[in-house]
Amino acid sequence: MADSVALPTPESTAIPAPIPVRQLLPWAVFGLLLALAAIYFVSTEQGAATLVSGQWVHEFAHDSRHMLGFPCH
Repeated sequence: MADSVALPTPESTAIPAPIPVRQLLPWAVFGLLLALAAIYFVSTEQGAATLVSGQWVHEFAHDSRHMLGFPCH
């Protein structure tokens, strides 16, 4: 015997509410700042311009630089 299957009807399907730009904007700015910080530390830190003294940042990001194609030495 075949069981009957209930298919969703247009009235019963849930439509997600749109996210207002006012709520999305702070997260977008945070993501952009996080991405810029990551790009800075992988590409520039311990190079011609440096914000952190010592070699620990260079050693931490060394393999990332090679993988992404940034020259570091």
